[in-house]
Order: sequence, then structure tokens, then C-alpha cells
Amino acid sequence: MKWKVTGRYLLSVVLVVILVIFINFFVMLGLFIAQKGFDVPIFQDQAASPEQFTREFEQRLDLAGDSIAITAEGKDELQKKNAWLQILDENGNEVLTYRVPAGLKKHYTPADMIQMYKYQEVDGDTTVFVGEKASAAKRYSYLIGIENRDLNRYVIFYDNQVILRAFNVGLIIFMIDILIALWIGYWFSKRLTQPMHSLIDGIKQLANNQFYVHYKPEGVYQHVFDNLNQLSHQLQANEKERKKLDQLKEEWIANISHDMKTPLASIQGYSEMIKDPDYQFTWDEIREYAGIIEKKSVYIKEVIEDLNLTTRLRNKELSVQKKTVNIVTLLRGIVIDILNDPKYAKRHIEFTVTEEFIPVEVDEILMVRAINNLIYNAIVHNHDEVKIEVRVEKQERVHISIKDDGKGIKKAELERIFDRYYRGTNTGDAHKGSGLGMAIARDIIDAHQGEIVISSEEGQGTSIEIVL
Repeated sequence: MKWKVTGRYLLSVVLVVILVIFINFFVMLGLFIAQKGFDVPIFQDQAASPEQFTREFEQRLDLAGDSIAITAEGKDELQKKNAWLQILDENGNEVLTYRVPAGLKKHYTPADMIQMYKYQEVDGDTTVFVGEKASAAKRYSYLIGIENRDLNRYVIFYDNQVILRAFNVGLIIFMIDILIALWIGYWFSKRLTQPMHSLIDGIKQLANNQFYVHYKPEGVYQHVFDNLNQLSHQLQANEKERKKLDQLKEEWIANISHDMKTPLASIQGYSEMIKDPDYQFTWDEIREYAGIIEKKSVYIKEVIEDLNLTTRLRNKELSVQKKTVNIVTLLRGIVIDILNDPKYAKRHIEFTVTEEFIPVEVDEILMVRAINNLIYNAIVHNHDEVKIEVRVEKQERVHISIKDDGKGIKKAELERIFDRYYRGTNTGDAHKGSGLGMAIARDIIDAHQGEIVISSEEGQGTSIEIVL
């Protein structure tokens, strides 16, 4: 896999280099052929080149016997070109001129003609071109000088052997370029694809639930590596949380199953006794047994209701029916109801407020359930002499606090107190519950967009602060 990715990238780099070289070569070759073979002016203006103009100028010369003349059209073109004309006979003597500069020779030897053609012998702005006009009786040569500072001519000499050697050298250089391109492409591809291989491997590990992935963030993909590390850490945390929750579920199911077997056994046992025709029970005994059956049934019903409520709260299936209530009246009613219960009539619960009317928008039924769970938690998990204070006050927001001076909660348990299915070690056999009371209270406060915080020290008591 690694070599496949690296090889494809390397091949693409090399192919691009080769393709660019060949495209450039064929484009230049095509332009050269068009320029020379088809006389297409690729590298010059649409006007005829000076060489072509000089060759075609013979058509602007008229031969009549032993005399030669310039046509009017020819004179006009010379003026447009800013050029002059000097016509020579077969002996190199001047026979006709037009617009020639002063000081120009009247007679030319063949060597003078070559010198004039190859080099600028007139001035630095004039380039001289040579043409010929011939008839059956006479042959004339002519010189055309074009005054143009931008016009230059270079005479090129070449040797086929030199060209061949240059081609061989060029081929060697081309091969060296290919090798360099291969090396550079391989180096870049390795630098770019090696981190990609690591990323692919890391993603594969995460996909296979191997969350312990960590890479050093560096190079081009620094931010990608950093994000991958963050994802790995998050997945590790989620996996730990999932295992923790699964463990709590298993413990909770085992505890609830064990706890529910006892009331079910009691219900089944007393029911079988009452219906057995061999036994004759008094009405007092029947009422006693019916009371036990009722008590055990209520316990099972409460567990089922807790399960249903916490599931609906967590899944956002329970609609919160808010209305404006006096939270002072609501809390005072909860405290009174608890103290009216014969089991808790002698408990010490102190209720304090800063003002008698504090309006809050809440779901009255759910809020009663949450506060009840929290106060009952303080009652059943502490000794009978525990002092509980319920306080409500209005600041920027509404603050409700429930404090006790009881046993307190261990630090390890405090971190899990709001977890579903968790039952602390303070829960005695006489007060077995569903393990969902604190979780339900927290979910209800969350559903009201409130905050709940718990703090505790062993032997010092516990404090719960609710902000609405």
C-alpha cells in the first residue's frame, strides 16, 4: 500500500516533467516549421521580412535595353521602409541610386559586397541587404539599406559534427535531468506520502477500536496529526466512560435483580399461603399479609417508574410543562410532607428563606420529584440525629441549598454520585433503592436549564447547591 501511493505520486511527477519537455519541444518545432516552410510570420510582424522585401524588390525595377529604372511603387515602398537603394552593374560600378546617404562608395569589389552584407559598414542604424535583377543581356546587383535601430542580422555558421556532438551532449543532459527529476520526485513524494501513510494507519487503528494512537504533530500535516491525537484522546475517554457505564449497569442489574427477588418472594409466598385451603387465617393476619404484599409491590412500582422517568429524561422524550410558581411555597410543602410521614416525623429539617415570594418557571411535578429525592437521600443515608437545612434565596438567580451534617460522602463516590445505576456504600439494607434518585434529580435540573453542584467531606456532611 505504501509503495503504491509513493509510486503513483512519483510517476505523476516524472510524467509531468517529461510531458512538459516534450510539449515544449514539439511546440517550438512546429513554430519553426511554420515559420520556414509555410512562411507564417510567427516571430515577426505581419509585414514581409527585410530579406523577403529585398528579394521581391526586383519586381519594382524596370529593365529597358541597357538601362534600369525604379518604379514609382518601388520608391514609395523605400520611403515607407526608411530605406535607400544603390544599383550596381556587373563590374560593381554604381549605375542608379535613390535616397543614398553621402559618402557611399561608387564602386564595389566582390570582397566589398561581402563586407557590406556581413557587417554594418554604413552606420550603426543601417542594415544592408543584397539583391539581384537580371535579364538576358544584363545582370545588375543592388544594395538596400534599411535605417532601423531595432533591426539586426546575424550570420550563423555551423558544422554537422558539432551539431551531432551537441545533440549527444543534450541527450546526456536530458537523461541527467530525468534522473534528477526522478530523485526529486521520489524525495518529495516520500516527504509528502510518508505522513499520509501514518494518517491512514492511525485512522485504520481507530476504526478497529484501537484508540491509543499518538503522533508527533510536525510537517505539512501538523494540524491533521494534532486533530487525530485529539480524536484519539476523546475516543479513549469515551471508551473508558462506556466501560464504566457498562460496569455500573451490570452492577446495578445484579443489585436490582437481587433486591427485587426478596419482595417478589414475599409477595409470592404470602399469596400462596392466603390461597391455600388447608390454612385458616384470621382477618388480622390477612390484613398483615396484604400490607406486606402492598409494601413490596409499591417498591417494585417505584423502581419501574424510576427506570421509565430516567430513560425519558435522558432521551428528551419527557416534555417539561413549565409554569410560574412560588418556589418558597413549593419547597415548604415538600418539607412539611416529609415531616408528616410517621417514619421521619422526629427528623430535624430546618427551612429558611430570605423572602416569602420568589417566582420561578418550573414543572411543579418534576421539581417536587427532584427536591424530594435530594432530601430523602440526606435522610436515609445518615443517622437519625442528622440536621438538614433547606434554604432558598433570590440573588441574580434563584439558589436552593440542601445541607446536612451527616456522614459525608467519600471522594471516590462523590465523582459518581450523579451516575445512573450507582448506589453508594452508605445505602443500607433497610433503604435499598433503584440507584437512580440522584441521576433523576440532576436530569430534572438540567431539563430546566439549571445547575446542580454537590460537595462533601467525610464526617463533615454534604452540601447540594441548585441554581435556577
